[in-house]
Amino acid sequence: MHISVIVCTYNRCDSLPTALESVAAQVLPPGVEWEVIVVDNNSQDQTRHVVERFCQSNLPGRFRYLFESRQGLSHARNAGIREARGEIVAFIDDDVTVGPDWLKNLTASLHGGEWAGAGGRIYPQRDFKPPYWFHIGGFLDVAGPLAVFDLGDVPGELKKPPYGTNMAFRKSLFDKYGAFRADLGHCGDNLIGNEDTEFGDRLMAGGERLRYEPSAVVYHPVPQERLSEKYLRAWWFAYGQAMVRQFGKRPPFWGIPRHYLSIFSRTLRWMFTFDRKRRFWWKTRIWMSAGEVVEIYRPSFATAAPQTQSVDKSPRSSITHRANP
Repeated sequence: MHISVIVCTYNRCDSLPTALESVAAQVLPPGVEWEVIVVDNNSQDQTRHVVERFCQSNLPGRFRYLFESRQGLSHARNAGIREARGEIVAFIDDDVTVGPDWLKNLTASLHGGEWAGAGGRIYPQRDFKPPYWFHIGGFLDVAGPLAVFDLGDVPGELKKPPYGTNMAFRKSLFDKYGAFRADLGHCGDNLIGNEDTEFGDRLMAGGERLRYEPSAVVYHPVPQERLSEKYLRAWWFAYGQAMVRQFGKRPPFWGIPRHYLSIFSRTLRWMFTFDRKRRFWWKTRIWMSAGEVVEIYRPSFATAAPQTQSVDKSPRSSITHRANP
């Protein structure tokens, strides 16, 4: 087995078949063996029924259903890694669509030893139209919740880690550097993320090279609620929490805690900015700083998971063999 595609899902039985159908349509070179593991992260809807029915009617034996009871995206991804038979492990979300050459293009450079991993482009769906005050890219970028990743048309070495909905790594790297951190990654309604970029940062800090593959394109839908100011404030608040968990508390400036300085200065800029895009950008910075403060003083912060953790070998997940006749 050369490649394992891991699709983690939680309560998205309606959109999941579209994502699986686009994965099933992949065209790879002759002789390349590949599989798809759909990890059900304790869904309460009809996810299991939908996946098992899909597995039985589409390329039986290639798609497998895996149930992971521990809530959290990192737990689900780590469970998929444990069960993966491929030498290369690729990841996408449960609501995206990909073209038939996505997997081939994303993993083409990983069959040798030069590259540890790869990341591709992530676009919003083709008909996406953001509000006029919503800015994507550049200094005023507030599109973090959209997971847009576009570094241009030229492939080459990544200087920043790829995003989880379009990335692949050699599986051996998880044994060497550990699994995705369980204290990061979405968990139910908790929006704290960064488990994907933290792992990429970990690899690059260890001297590994990651490649940008612009021809590996994923289209990521944008639900209307993610464009509301309420959701965006919550997302950036959670992002501030994730940054503290990943990097720790920033050093003080002249004895003053930097998170207090950030809130104060960003609030002043928000109050005296009248351009709608700039004003909202500063508002997201305020909420990000607020997330930092809350995480720094969270009573249980001292018990957070360590920076790295090994892939858990214990059999906490279960595979249904009915989906893999």
